[in-house]
Amino acid sequence: MDGLDPLMLARIQFAANISFHILFPTITIALGWALLGFKLAYNRSGDAAWMDAYRLWVKVFALSFAMGVVSGITMSFQFGTNWPGYMERVGNVAGPLLAYEVLTAFFLEAVFLGIMLFGFSRVPNWVHTLATVLVAGGTTLSAFWIIALNSWMQTPAGFEIRGGVVHATDWWAIVFNPSMPYRLAHMLLASALTVAFLIAGMSAWRWLKDGGGEGVRRTLKAAVYAAAILIPVQIFVGDQHGLNTLAHQPQKVAAMEANWETQPNAPLLLFALPDEAARTNHAEIGIPSGASLILKHHAEGVVPGLNDYAGNHPPVAPIFWGFRLMVGLGVLMLLVAWSGAWLIRRRGVDGLPRCYARGLVAMTFAGWLATLAGWYVTEIGRQPWLVTGVLRTADAVGPTGSAMVTTSLALYLAVYAVLLTAYVAVLYRLAGLGRRAPGGKPMFPLPGVAQGPAEPLEDPAA
Repeated sequence: MDGLDPLMLARIQFAANISFHILFPTITIALGWALLGFKLAYNRSGDAAWMDAYRLWVKVFALSFAMGVVSGITMSFQFGTNWPGYMERVGNVAGPLLAYEVLTAFFLEAVFLGIMLFGFSRVPNWVHTLATVLVAGGTTLSAFWIIALNSWMQTPAGFEIRGGVVHATDWWAIVFNPSMPYRLAHMLLASALTVAFLIAGMSAWRWLKDGGGEGVRRTLKAAVYAAAILIPVQIFVGDQHGLNTLAHQPQKVAAMEANWETQPNAPLLLFALPDEAARTNHAEIGIPSGASLILKHHAEGVVPGLNDYAGNHPPVAPIFWGFRLMVGLGVLMLLVAWSGAWLIRRRGVDGLPRCYARGLVAMTFAGWLATLAGWYVTEIGRQPWLVTGVLRTADAVGPTGSAMVTTSLALYLAVYAVLLTAYVAVLYRLAGLGRRAPGGKPMFPLPGVAQGPAEPLEDPAA
């Protein structure tokens, strides 16, 4: 173990931890707004089916929030054990941004989540709705601060270096650095699509199992429609994000395209085997001038090549394949969502082919895979820098020995495998329990209703 590279081991360990952690904020960011949609639909119609959906998915939100908090602790712990140079050099920027996230977003979520979970019939209906609004807003605010820090590491601005240490000079420029708006929009949409397919997949599983009830039909339809609307928006935002990356991190784009020479009429490679040692590709299958058309919007557009950044560009193969996995999953999501929206519009939920519903079940966690692929492209694509142009990754790693990092990495992976398996099992357990009581009455008291089935909260004639 002592012969292994401590830097690579530390990077692998951090990648494992962030890969596990990001799964859960990716759900909670958008699920809070989905819950608000369910609650507002109930407030408007008094239809208990929407509260059936709310009661199920608020439990999923609480479970995901708890998993995110626990896994986030290990992320912070590693800053001190494996990467002490990070806070030593850029802590004047990173520290306050992380503190803002905890002091604003985290406390907002933690305080009002209890009301969402246990206040259905214990507080006025408007208070329960307000709690849902605040928790949903807290999740987005949390994403805002974390993406601001991550984007600053990609495209740093608003600072100066004194004595080798970064000092903030313009917090507005730090927070709203050149890539931040694009990354935030891309991440929020990724979360929304992750939740849409999670809800659609689990609802389809319930529908296949026992029909699921009206709440399941409502959520399945809403999730498929939401995905069908959001995917084209994500494609547009992703294109804009790519153009921003080309302007500020051209070596990352060159790696994404496995383009070695700066050239016009650069092909869009659908398949290739990048050979970094020989600085070439094998078995290329591409679309002539495709990369130039996408990145420069005309066939003669000049696309940067990796050879212009020799010794200062990221590893090519993981970025090349990670980008194609993300895009491929996005195209698959588009086809599944649009075909589902068309089928539901023509036949209704009960008219869906069972083979399509099984396809939705298979796509339940497609958003997770696409998000992870995108994050790998983003984070590996920043190498060899931890903060672009400011701090190299190799200069931030701590003195922890290879044996210690290897042992802790193995333990992390074992625990994460158990936790992830348990998490998925609990999700399906919750979905299986989300049935209605005999006679069609809600199993629990509803907001604004003393007992029995829900009724409109207000007299329509009033």
